[in-house]
Amino acid sequence: MNHRDAGRPVPAAAELAGTWRLVSYVDVDEAGGTGEGPLGPAPEGLLIYDEQGYMAVSMMRTGPSAAAGPGQRAGGAAPARQHETFMGYAGRWRLADERTVVHHVEVSAHGHQVGRELVRELEQDGDRIVLHGTAMIGGRPQRRRLCWERVRG
Repeated sequence: MNHRDAGRPVPAAAELAGTWRLVSYVDVDEAGGTGEGPLGPAPEGLLIYDEQGYMAVSMMRTGPSAAAGPGQRAGGAAPARQHETFMGYAGRWRLADERTVVHHVEVSAHGHQVGRELVRELEQDGDRIVLHGTAMIGGRPQRRRLCWERVRG
């Protein structure tokens, strides 16, 4: 996987292996503008890739609106006010090419993801990676961007 394509090296699995801390998680509109993601303005999370091909990601909302218990949503009864408080899944991962990482979900906080492959566009810049993905929200695609920073220590 270390061949070159158009002069750009394909990242090796060893380059992504490790623990990553969530820096930002935003929704992206059709014009490229960003807005608050599903876990609010200051989410926290960890993404772990190991060299044997296993991965796990856990993310949560922080602040006062994160007061709901596990498996619940914070906010009122109206759907427009409901917010996710936790997202997470684990399974296998692989690099499909220099710009794509695939997560094969084996367990998830959202049962509909189990058994699916979640394709993420990958940007890597030293100790930061950005993963882009699309989620179906209310029958419409919603583009999302998650920025992660390598945990050293």
